Amino acid sequence: MGSVTMTTVAREAGVSVSTVSHVVNGTRPVAPETKRLVLEAMEKVGFTHRPVARSLAAGSTTTIGVAMSFLASIYGQELVAGIEEEALRHGMQLLFADTRDDAEREGRVIANLLAHHVAGMIIMPSPSWTGTALRLLNEHDTPFVVVDRHQDLDVDQVCVENEQASAAIVDHLLQIGHTRVGFIDGMAGLATSAERRDGYLLAHKRRGVPVDESLMVNGGSTEHDGRKAMQHLLAMPAGTAPTAVFVSNDAMSIGAVRALRQAGMRIPDDMALVCFDEFPWGDLLTPHLTTIAQPCYALGARAVQLLLRRLQQPEVPGRTIRLAGEISHGTSCGCRGISGGIVSPHAKAEAASR
Repeated sequence: MGSVTMTTVAREAGVSVSTVSHVVNGTRPVAPETKRLVLEAMEKVGFTHRPVARSLAAGSTTTIGVAMSFLASIYGQELVAGIEEEALRHGMQLLFADTRDDAEREGRVIANLLAHHVAGMIIMPSPSWTGTALRLLNEHDTPFVVVDRHQDLDVDQVCVENEQASAAIVDHLLQIGHTRVGFIDGMAGLATSAERRDGYLLAHKRRGVPVDESLMVNGGSTEHDGRKAMQHLLAMPAGTAPTAVFVSNDAMSIGAVRALRQAGMRIPDDMALVCFDEFPWGDLLTPHLTTIAQPCYALGARAVQLLLRRLQQPEVPGRTIRLAGEISHGTSCGCRGISGGIVSPHAKAEAASR
């Protein structure tokens, strides 16, 4: 016999899973007759609720679930630091789980966090999250905030303005004379990948430079993906290969640098290189990488703020916050480094309008 869950109780009582959850956890008032039906159904099907801290009673839980990939990455560490500090400031506790960007694992992670009766959740969704993860969150009526990866849904989310930041850094390459700029794309199915790709195309459109689609290579999210993609670009016939490359994320940029060095290519003399995401030791590389620095800490802090707002005001419309990325000029692009970061004016305007 399968395990008895809130879904089992809901089916027996003829109510929604969220109603059962409210009866079990005391999170919202439930009509006496409905509550009676739920309690009777719980007894009939043998549902045993594990003892948990019910500090969420009357909407005052102190636990937030965090489900995301790259918890061990520099990007993830900065994001988590922002979440932790803001949560601590508001007296909240945290439960973390790594989804590894795998939809099946993500579903199990979400289910496990829900079993711990978190007040709400911060999630960095996988490409296929709308299958199991989103369904579970909705079934349990659990407040959540999407972080980093924008979704075309009326939900709370905080993300970086990827398109305009990408357009700005590619425009920089075009401005200093590169006409064949390669692009190593991110993981398929992610909004961040699509937005950075759109930024690459937008920069060419603004400059009136034709796009050669053979220079746009599928990548992913790992060092191996970046190395393989760069090797593909380097194997192109003379005269058709790029003279500069924009890499969609920091992990792949490491692989791209390795591929260039293994091929005996000098950066930026033989190939200019820029990337999205900045990592702390990037300035130790020679040459210093030109990157788009993401406000990872701020992303995490704003995600907590949005979730607390949702817990306090459950009926307000979903809100999207976009934070501007910043270009950190090194010398890998082929120009002389510029002191300090330069924020794309388009990104500033876009972020201000949100």
